[in-house]
Amino acid sequence: MALKSTNIKIEEDLKKQAQQLFSDLGMDMTTAVNIFLCQAVKEQAIPFRIGKPAPNAETPEAMAEVAEMKKFPDRYKGYTDVDGMMKELLE
Repeated sequence: MALKSTNIKIEEDLKKQAQQLFSDLGMDMTTAVNIFLCQAVKEQAIPFRIGKPAPNAETPEAMAEVAEMKKFPDRYKGYTDVDGMMKELLE
């Protein structure tokens, strides 16, 4: 099968990071892009999930707890350093 060149524009830092990753995996950028394209054609879709990460059940609860602590700081004890916190916890 005849090969054709394709040009893509990507940020310089992203390119460097990708090249390092692919090098660590024993391949070059061309091989990695070809793997991606072959998989996309095979699956007839982008071969990975695209979307915002869904938080687990604990995350919204933790965020609500932090909001509560910020809203009512006098209800919660705070520490300025780990040593002070550990001292109180171990007493």
